[in-house]
Amino acid sequence: MQSQHKLFAAMKTTILFPVLLLVSMQVSPVHAVERIRVLALFKDKAIIELDGERRLLYAGSTSPEGITVIAATSREVILEIEGQQKRYSLGSHIGNTYTKPATGTTVTIGPDGQGMYLVNGSINGFQVSFVVDTGATFISMNRHQAARLGLRYKLDGRPSFVNTASGVDKIYLLELTKVRVGDIALSNIMAAVHDGDFPASILLGNSFLNRVALQRQGRVLTLEKR
Repeated sequence: MQSQHKLFAAMKTTILFPVLLLVSMQVSPVHAVERIRVLALFKDKAIIELDGERRLLYAGSTSPEGITVIAATSREVILEIEGQQKRYSLGSHIGNTYTKPATGTTVTIGPDGQGMYLVNGSINGFQVSFVVDTGATFISMNRHQAARLGLRYKLDGRPSFVNTASGVDKIYLLELTKVRVGDIALSNIMAAVHDGDFPASILLGNSFLNRVALQRQGRVLTLEKR
């Protein structure tokens, strides 16, 4: 009980903007969750019943069972369960036992002459070049890149704002169906589309990186599918 109280105390964080960098809490699941039920939804938090245990979870927090709340509104919650992100509405019941995906797929990335870590991949089947950015909360792109990928970000996305070096930018948050980096492919990845010319390159942010094992040996980065 004492460790559980400490966990809830750590989750009492005020979220100013949904696009602020979320602190990842690495919590190992105690056991596979067999029954999940969404009991109540609010802005940036949700009450979820996990195998009969009620949990109040804030956006960016992880339960002792290893279930992470990616984002929440009064209408739906995005949960990450064993590396898979999906949307659930109020009253949703999930009754499967979840197993971890097979590991072993790795991607090795070295820096270019400017120290940037560039890697080829794809978004929803369209070939792109990413810049690895561990300081970016989401995969991030500008409006021209989004248009080339066929993303209807103003229709399908949720508007928000983010502070940048040049001021406050309007962005749209939306979910990408599939993102591939090398041989690592993940589904349902959150992205931010800036309604302007920034960033110049598509940033591979933590909405993808937090779902892989990231290691650095010297100047080389290695991504491994969990």
